[in-house]
Amino acid sequence: MKRLQTGLLITSILLATLAIAAEESDTVKGPTKRTTRPVDASADFLRANMDPGVNPGDDFFAYANAGWLRRNPIPATESAWGIGNVVREELYENLRRINERAAAKKAAPGSEPQKIGDFWSTAMDAAKAERLGLSPLRSELQRIDAIRTVEDVVEVCFALQPLGVSAFFDVSISQDEKQSDLMAVHVTQDGLGLPERDFYFNEDEGITRMRQAYVGHVARMLQLMDSSTGSGRGRAEPEAQAAAGKVMALETALAKASRKLEDLRDPERNYNKMGPAELTQRHTPSVVWNERLRVWGLRPAYVIVGQPEFFSTVEELLKSTPVPVLQDYLRFQLVSGYAPYLSRAFDDEHFAFYARVLSGQKEPRPRWKRVLDAQDGAMGMILGKVFVKEYFPKSAQRRYVKLVEAIRAAYRERIERLDWMSVATKAKAQQKLTSMTAKVGYPEKWKDYSALVIGTNSYAENMMNAARWSFNDQVKKFGRPVDRKEWTMTPQTYNAYYKPENNEIVLPAAIFAVPGMADAKVDDAVVYGYAGASTIGHEITHGFDDEGRQFDAAGNLADWWTAEDASRFKERAEVMVKQFEAYEPLPGLHINGRASLGENIADYGGVLLGLEAFKKTEQYRRGKMLGGLTPLQRYFLGYAMGWLFQQQEARLRRDLLSDVHAPAPWRVIGPLANIPDFHQAFGVRTNQAMWRPVQAHVKIW
Repeated sequence: MKRLQTGLLITSILLATLAIAAEESDTVKGPTKRTTRPVDASADFLRANMDPGVNPGDDFFAYANAGWLRRNPIPATESAWGIGNVVREELYENLRRINERAAAKKAAPGSEPQKIGDFWSTAMDAAKAERLGLSPLRSELQRIDAIRTVEDVVEVCFALQPLGVSAFFDVSISQDEKQSDLMAVHVTQDGLGLPERDFYFNEDEGITRMRQAYVGHVARMLQLMDSSTGSGRGRAEPEAQAAAGKVMALETALAKASRKLEDLRDPERNYNKMGPAELTQRHTPSVVWNERLRVWGLRPAYVIVGQPEFFSTVEELLKSTPVPVLQDYLRFQLVSGYAPYLSRAFDDEHFAFYARVLSGQKEPRPRWKRVLDAQDGAMGMILGKVFVKEYFPKSAQRRYVKLVEAIRAAYRERIERLDWMSVATKAKAQQKLTSMTAKVGYPEKWKDYSALVIGTNSYAENMMNAARWSFNDQVKKFGRPVDRKEWTMTPQTYNAYYKPENNEIVLPAAIFAVPGMADAKVDDAVVYGYAGASTIGHEITHGFDDEGRQFDAAGNLADWWTAEDASRFKERAEVMVKQFEAYEPLPGLHINGRASLGENIADYGGVLLGLEAFKKTEQYRRGKMLGGLTPLQRYFLGYAMGWLFQQQEARLRRDLLSDVHAPAPWRVIGPLANIPDFHQAFGVRTNQAMWRPVQAHVKIW
């Protein structure tokens, strides 16, 4: 998945103020010369972003982006800020108009406008949420209060799953990785309140403080659960603090049994097929899986267990942990999941830890923006249908469909030229590339939300209804033909993804938005650098990264490589692992080269593919300067613009442990340091930080 922490940056977003009509200039005569004159922002937006005081060979990210970053500090309401946020601001306004229009319409019950309008008006009613307090969760909290036995605990765990609360583990229905035309039941490790298992063990001073703050947060949440507004068991501070310590001990035991971030990226190791009865017998005698799944109408012949050893630990903890501790753990899991939709006390406490402590965000974002984010997760495709109709022209879709094919053609040529891959494996790679589906803009068929009930009782109830609807939608797919035309991302989402089981790339409409100017005015160098390299090329390459390469053209987890070619791939990938593990964004915290390997391969492959495709354009062939920059320089600056982003130190620390993406600066520095065309374009010298000798370059695709 091509993700920047705030969401995918849009190729042309920045270009709203870009005057592409800049005349040819002799400001940059050659690759080693840089202007020292003040940059005229009206002449060219790329140049306005730059910091001419930085040598591109020393730090290309800063050279390309530091000018913009200095002028655009992180707002108090954000933990990070980049061009994607600027784009998002316009999108928020568009979506807000759609919601306000629907709320004023008083549409027919059950219609999509009614659902949009009632969701919006109810969620925006902060006074109502305040009056209701914890009461929307009353029935679920009463269920937890009634727990007396381990069997009761298991019952509650399964009752919470349809609400999106994955206490102890997660159950989902998705394609069988080894038989992608079938839907299968998957059960995986889950149930941690901190972002990732290493947060429970890493001894970094900043992470240690986060861990300590988490215990205080759990204690305060337990205190807030007042039985006068719900059935939660309120308690005094000393008692709550002691209870929180026991919850933390339980989660730490779960974390110890959980697989590390990098290990979760091994699809073969995380595919463990067994019958439900076998899962019960071998790992969780307290959980009779056949019976539990039958409650949802599921009678699978097998389940796919991600991490069997984790479930053995769950069994041990269910039997050894006192019932009151299990109750507190479940209470916290439930209330934490729905805190943003409850009264201010719960919302504020949730923000104080998850936003302020973990991400460095100083103030909450405006309620209306948070409501739009929640709505996108709850019923985003309903909004997407309206969004596409009003804001995504067919002409933009056609341009990027053509760009996909240009990138695909470049990949075909690169595969044929590989000197390390056999003819047999090349043929399979070409077959997979040809079979890869590209979904651009929006779904061919819109999802049916007729069974989703949205009312005016409470914000939290609407979110629970949406969670149940989503879970039931999954369950209904079991035993039916796989719908390969379905999207799992809304058109208004700033992101894109590759799905190996479908062998498809999905490019939502929002990534091609061009606020304030016609798409046709964006020059090819920028489009190929941003949309071609960091989006389309990136996602296509995911089909051939360390994880994606293990799936065949039909989307099945199957080995289509010769043993020799697989060994050569791993050797070459190891070069990239070591390159990124040498980067140290914070003292003592290095990039996890193994966990981020797939994204780093996709970034690097994307740049190479975009570059090869761009070299076939008229702009490249003509070689004329624009805004004082050569076409090649504009291409690399366009790529760097895609990662124009800065974040608070707490957010960076969090992401270094929990995100499979490298931080933004290294997504520019890392790939480009391996590309001779980049060295030539900017005259990078052997004594500069961006220089890597040719023999040390990563050479995969």
